[in-house]
Amino acid sequence: MNCLNCGTVLNESSHCPKCGVDVVVQKKVYLLSNQYYNMGLEKAEIRDLSGAIDLLKRSLKLNKVNIQARNLLGLVYFETGEAVAALSEWVISKNIMPTKNVASEYIARLQANKNKLDVINQSIKKYNEALSCCRSGSSDTAMIQLKRILNENPKFIKAYHLLALNYIHENAYEKARKILKKAARIDKTNSTTLRFLREVDERTGTHTSLESRWGSNRFRIGKTRQGEYAEESQAVIIPATFRESSIFSTLLNIGFGLLIGALVVWFLVVPANTQKINREANNKVTEYSNSMASQAASIKKMEEEIKDSNDTVKTAQEQIADAAEQATSYENLIKAFSAYQDENYTNAANAIMEVKPELLSVDAKSIYDNIYGEIRTILFNKYKTEGISAFDYSEYPTAIESLHKAMEIDSTDYEVINHLAHAYRLNGDNENAIKWFNEIIRIFEGTGRATSAQTQINQLNGGITTEGTGIETEEGEETNPVDAPLAGEEPTEDGEPAVGGEPVEGEEPQ
Repeated sequence: MNCLNCGTVLNESSHCPKCGVDVVVQKKVYLLSNQYYNMGLEKAEIRDLSGAIDLLKRSLKLNKVNIQARNLLGLVYFETGEAVAALSEWVISKNIMPTKNVASEYIARLQANKNKLDVINQSIKKYNEALSCCRSGSSDTAMIQLKRILNENPKFIKAYHLLALNYIHENAYEKARKILKKAARIDKTNSTTLRFLREVDERTGTHTSLESRWGSNRFRIGKTRQGEYAEESQAVIIPATFRESSIFSTLLNIGFGLLIGALVVWFLVVPANTQKINREANNKVTEYSNSMASQAASIKKMEEEIKDSNDTVKTAQEQIADAAEQATSYENLIKAFSAYQDENYTNAANAIMEVKPELLSVDAKSIYDNIYGEIRTILFNKYKTEGISAFDYSEYPTAIESLHKAMEIDSTDYEVINHLAHAYRLNGDNENAIKWFNEIIRIFEGTGRATSAQTQINQLNGGITTEGTGIETEEGEETNPVDAPLAGEEPTEDGEPAVGGEPVEGEEPQ
C-alpha cells in the first residue's frame, strides 16, 4: 500500500514514514475495499454474478487501483456475455499495472482468437438489430436473430432476457420459462431474470423452481449402487463348467453374432448417419432463415428510407409550388403598383386581380390594401360591366362569375344583385335565384324593388317559367327582365321602373 500524498510504501505506523500524513482513513478504506473484493469472489464462486458485480463495483469505488477486484470484475462481465465491458476493465487494469498483471494474459487470449472476437462483435450488432426490430413491431424477425445470437454466444444474458420478453409478449409462457431458466444457470440472482420469471409464474399459476432436479437423484442413485455392491459382495460365485460345443451350436452362435452386428449397425450406425444428415439440414435451414431475417430487416429499413425520401420530395414540391405562386403574386403586385403610379388604373386593376393577398407579407399586404382601396371602384365597374354584357349575350355562367366578383366589392348595388338573380333564373337555378331575390327584399325592404323581387319569387315557387332572355307580354313581344316592371307594380321612388316582372293585362310596359 502506497501513500496517496507522496507514493511512499506504508508500514504499520498510522502516519506516512516520509511525509507524515495521517493514513488511518486510507488504510481503513483499502481494507473495506478488500473485504468487498472477498465478498464478490464468494458470490462469483456460487454463480451469483449480479451480486458479485455489485460488490466488486463497490470495491473499486473505494480503491480504483485494486487490480484483483478489477480483473475479477472483467471475468464476471465476460461470463455474462458482456465481452466489451470485460475488455474495458482489463485494459484499465493493464494501464494501472503494466507488468505482472494477469489482465495482459486475458487480453492476449481474447485477441489471439480472432474468430471468437468477431463472433462477439457480430452478436452485439445482431442484438442491436433485434432490439430495433422489437421496437418497430417485427418480433418474429427479432426472435430469429436472438436465437442465432444465443447459438453463437450462449452466455449473453441480455439476449436471453429479450427473447424471453418476446415469448411473454406472444403468450408463449413455457418457452419464456425455459429461456429464463437457462439465464438463471448463468446468473442465478439476476434481478431481470427473477422479475420475468415472477411475471411468467403469475400468468401461468405455476411456480418455477431453479434448483437442479438431479441433485437428490444423485444421492439416491449412489445409495442404490452402494446397496447393489453390498448384495454382490454377499453373493456366491459359481465357477463355469466346461461344455463341448457342436457344429450346430457354433453355426447358431455365428448367426446370432451376425444378427447382433446387424442390429448394432441398424440401431447405432444408421441413426448416427441420419442424425448427421438432419443436423446438416437443420444448420442449412437455420442459416437460410437467418439470412432471410437479415434481408427482411434490410428491406424494411430501405422501404422506410424510400418512404422518407418520397415524403421529402413531396414536401419540397409543395414548397416550390407555394413559392412560385407567392412569386407570381409579388410580380402582379409590382405591376399593379407601377401601373397605379403611372395612373393607368385599368392595367393596375387587371394586375391586382391576379394577386393573392394571403400569400403576401405584412408590408406587401399594406401596399395591396392601399392600391385595392383606390381602384376598387374601377374593379367594381369592370366586373359589373362584364357581368351585364355577358347577361345581355345570354352567357349566364360568365355573367354569374363576374357579378359575384362585383358583389365581393360592393354587395348593395341593386343592378348587380338584380342581374345576378335573373342570371340564375334564366340559367335554370331557381334556388339561387330565389336566394338573391330575397337579398333584394332584405336590402330594399318596403320599396317597389322588394315588391318586384317578391313577385318573382312567387312565380318561381308556383312553377311559372319564361323562355328566352326576356318576358313575353300579351302582344307577343319580349321585354328585358331588368327593364320590365312586375304585375301591378308602381315605379320606384327614384322614378325608375322596378325590374323583373310582366306587364298587367291591357297595360303597356312602363
